[in-house]
Amino acid sequence: MKTNINLNNNDKSERVEVMALFGYEMTPCQPLSFKRRGGREIEVTELLRTHINFVKGATHHIFDVLAGKEKYRLEFNSLDLSWHILSA
Repeated sequence: MKTNINLNNNDKSERVEVMALFGYEMTPCQPLSFKRRGGREIEVTELLRTHINFVKGATHHIFDVLAGKEKYRLEFNSLDLSWHILSA
């Protein structure tokens, strides 16, 4: 199944601000909402899937989420504590 990732441009990723809940039940981190460029806030309605990638000494936590009917892929970089929306 291909996930359609929503980006406003052709960049590989877009940095976003994320409101997340850490240490909740069986999920150590759950994104609740995020702000895109221009201050547009998007509420996460469902966490679809999570996985981890290890890149050059950093752990990248990947979250496939649903916001209404739109799917997004968020990435948290444990090294610099930044969040991004990733392109497909």
